[in-house]
Amino acid sequence: MASDLAAPADTELARLASVDLNLLVPLLALLEERSVTRAAARVGLSQPAMSHALRRMRRLLGDDLIVRQGSGMSLTPRGVELIVPLRRALHQTARVVGSAPFDPAVDRRVITVAMTSSTALVIGSTFARLLAERAPHAVLRMRIAPMPSSAMFTEDGVDVMLMSEAFSLPIPRERLYDDRWVVITNSRAPKASAAELLATLPHVTFDSSPHRYRPYEVLDAEGLEYTVRQYVSDSLLIPQLIAGAGGVAVHRYRVTTAMSAYLDLRIEEFPFPIQRLGTDMVWNPWLADDDFKSWLRGIFVEAARAL
Repeated sequence: MASDLAAPADTELARLASVDLNLLVPLLALLEERSVTRAAARVGLSQPAMSHALRRMRRLLGDDLIVRQGSGMSLTPRGVELIVPLRRALHQTARVVGSAPFDPAVDRRVITVAMTSSTALVIGSTFARLLAERAPHAVLRMRIAPMPSSAMFTEDGVDVMLMSEAFSLPIPRERLYDDRWVVITNSRAPKASAAELLATLPHVTFDSSPHRYRPYEVLDAEGLEYTVRQYVSDSLLIPQLIAGAGGVAVHRYRVTTAMSAYLDLRIEEFPFPIQRLGTDMVWNPWLADDDFKSWLRGIFVEAARAL
């Protein structure tokens, strides 16, 4: 009876013994980088050696895995499907065979962080400085993501995403820092209250189509009449346009405070009750290295504390 129960596992192990497991690390690099050249550099292989490994992987798995599409490369459905279980298996294997705990002073991993350009302006440079000080051999890979999604964890290998609470993902999150809405104009604007500025000056606003921008839902509910002069798809341009061309806008306090150091900006509190904003850390649910995750969380918390 015992031998019958063990047979399936023994069969799986026997099949695994016939596989060259050395192919798994370059396979993951190839799937995440979507480039033979970048994957080869990442794992320390020559480009011909990586191309040879790709041919072997294709034969082993019976799938092309990565194919040419226009000027770039894209993964086949089977390639996309492999990323998460392969990353999880390799991280767990690394923890089993690793002889030393995570040490940021010597670690050489690529740390991938996703955030919006606004969040990068607020906290990116402080985080990058702390990371360079504490992990001098690590490489920071910062992905600017206007519309974050869980696919970034599987397709881009993101370790952690800094995301506004306005975006919803079915993944646990931790608050990193709070923010709020403010009204901005420049020093040439009339000396008036924020409500008067919003009612009398032309607006420059973020183009959130097809969704309604939250501050304007509040302005409409309050019955305030206003005129929009310009819609902008990149919110970081708005303070620059206001500083140079005048008008009024509703923006995030931390962004406008940072930009007011070099732009002519006057900042007033938003005149009506509105929900505060929060930026959260959303961790890759398949990130298996708990020591690394705990350390990186501490770096982010320290960077946010300096805001």
